[in-house]
Amino acid sequence: MTTILLIVQLLVTLALIGVVLIQRSEGGGLGIGSSQGMGSFMTGRGTTNLLTRTTAILAAVFMILCLAIAILNKNGSANNSGAAFVNKIIGSPSQQATPSQPKPNDQPQKTEKTAPTK
Repeated sequence: MTTILLIVQLLVTLALIGVVLIQRSEGGGLGIGSSQGMGSFMTGRGTTNLLTRTTAILAAVFMILCLAIAILNKNGSANNSGAAFVNKIIGSPSQQATPSQPKPNDQPQKTEKTAPTK
């Protein structure tokens, strides 16, 4: 379930970035889109209203998805935590720094020496 929500959130994020970038510049923004660049699709005012509504809707969906993912992972297991993910990639500190020492019950076995027969 979390994976599906993350994929949907990624798509919403990309759409939100795209919609924000094509909005008309109002003093210092990137302003990639403009009413002339859109052709005769809509008037400048209609495009602004559409993009503003789309941005608001996508932002609301993004926030709802963030809350849903946070609630689902609130009581996540140790396997889902960020620390476990990092330890899986780089190895846990206990695995890297621990020298190999024999265990107390790993005593070398004594072999019986037999006297050579004459």
